[in-house]
Amino acid sequence: MKVKTILVSQPEPKVENSPYFDLIEKQKVKIDFRPFIHVEGVSSKEVRAQKIDLNHYTAIILTSRNSVDHFFRIAEELRFKVPDTMKYFCQSEAVAFYLQKYVVYRKRKIYVGKRTFSDLAPLIKKYKTESFLLPSSDKLKPEAPEVLNELGVNWKQGTFYKTVVSDLSDLRDVYYDILVFFSPSGIQSLFENFPDFKQNETRIAVFGNTTIKAATDCGLRVDIKAPTPETPSMTMALEKYIKEVNGKK
Repeated sequence: MKVKTILVSQPEPKVENSPYFDLIEKQKVKIDFRPFIHVEGVSSKEVRAQKIDLNHYTAIILTSRNSVDHFFRIAEELRFKVPDTMKYFCQSEAVAFYLQKYVVYRKRKIYVGKRTFSDLAPLIKKYKTESFLLPSSDKLKPEAPEVLNELGVNWKQGTFYKTVVSDLSDLRDVYYDILVFFSPSGIQSLFENFPDFKQNETRIAVFGNTTIKAATDCGLRVDIKAPTPETPSMTMALEKYIKEVNGKK
């Protein structure tokens, strides 16, 4: 069956040169973007209920832009003036760059990992005497606690925001040739919104092993997988599949 329509379970890319737009142009397919999940901040009251006093921490571990936004939101709600001496450990350059939205870079102590949480371990190890706070979502990957416990540092995780299933009821009678997923939460959202979902001829594209497992656990047939050595990105995997079923272009 040829592919004409694709639904990507993420927000539409804000950059003009996104490979998705190239895919639309080159393969003449229609791609819609719709987040299946979204982030909601928890209240400062809920943070206090986790026995978190921001005065007790000398270092903040930031794993994403959401963690940056929600740490500073909670600090503001609690009228906590973040001291200039606060140390920031950022999982990636992108997170560190985003931190500039809230702090004057040159006046702060900012330490940057390469990409994964484990990359931060040598930096954190140098400052073992600090008291670390890890503001995160309610769905924290196990890697972070494992690394921090192994280092033996004084740390606490705080749920500052939650991943919530989006309302997709308006899509009930809309059909796509391919549905694209990037997280187990996206798969969960599909079945929470449409408990009677039948795959039939719909192709399912998934990114990452945990998402593949979530899809197959729910009885879905996975037709397109990424990353692979041949197709390291989702757009490359989609393009390869479309070329195979629609005919070479």
